[in-house]
Amino acid sequence: MPVPGNGACVRVGIDGPDAAGKTTFADELAAEVRALGRPVARVSLDDFHHPRAVRYQWGRDSPEGFWRHAFNYARFHSDVLEPFGPGGNRRYRPAAHDLATDTERRPATRTAAAGTVLIVDGLFLHRNELVGAWDLSVFLDADFTETARRMAARDGTDPDPDHPGNRRYMDAQRMYFAACSPHERAGILIDNRALSTPRIVRA
Repeated sequence: MPVPGNGACVRVGIDGPDAAGKTTFADELAAEVRALGRPVARVSLDDFHHPRAVRYQWGRDSPEGFWRHAFNYARFHSDVLEPFGPGGNRRYRPAAHDLATDTERRPATRTAAAGTVLIVDGLFLHRNELVGAWDLSVFLDADFTETARRMAARDGTDPDPDHPGNRRYMDAQRMYFAACSPHERAGILIDNRALSTPRIVRA
């Protein structure tokens, strides 16, 4: 994969509901891009959460609170998207928050090589604040029955998508779908219900 003549970077967003397979897909894509000889920067939006006081300001169970307040988009723009954007200096910070300790992070800046492919995985990547940020975007589609089953295996949650414990996340996704139509906004739509056999629906 040749580097653009001006050394411009490429910003790729991997979107989808919880447990759709975003992280695995992004890691595998990064490996393929590196195999082509291009430098890659991997970032996860999970490292740009707001602190609990902001995330839970509308209550720990509020779907709208999760949809509105989960992520620190200002830091994500300044620390990641702008450095990799047109005219950016490629000096970025890959994280802003430690979810386990609920503390702010300001890691040392990294300088990406010219022509780096930035690959970001995360929720809500086609919301209005981010929709214009991607040179290429992917939405991994999987129904809530399947994603709830995967979340249960991964996190020990209830496998029923309609269980009250899942309401915050499932209903927030429904709000996202209604407000932003990520299935249509994504450049590539992939049916990822079967992790071993993903199917391109639209490219």
